[in-house]
Amino acid sequence: MEAIAKLNNVPTSPRKMRYVVDLIRNKPVANALSTLQYLDKAGSVYVDKLLRSAIANWQAKNPDLSIEDANLHVTRVFVDGGRVLKRLRPAPQGRAHRIRKRSNHITLAVDSKA
Repeated sequence: MEAIAKLNNVPTSPRKMRYVVDLIRNKPVANALSTLQYLDKAGSVYVDKLLRSAIANWQAKNPDLSIEDANLHVTRVFVDGGRVLKRLRPAPQGRAHRIRKRSNHITLAVDSKA
């Protein structure tokens, strides 16, 4: 049975977060956790916490099964764009440049592979 975890409005651009997410897609949970632990990207902290939440959700759905025996894999993970905070920064000659502070939404699903 698949377990899903979602994280909304992560203050990182979707493009940067997709790099982190692509490294763990379709991998076993143990490999994904070790990859995220040693990855030197700011988004890896958020994805690691989200993966642990998905594992806990799976454990809550299947209380009689063990995580080690279930052979859990990351089945689906994707990043969507979140809200964009728009700011103005002063520019030369009285102009203003627009700054777009992007955020993203992450959805992660884990399931046991038979």
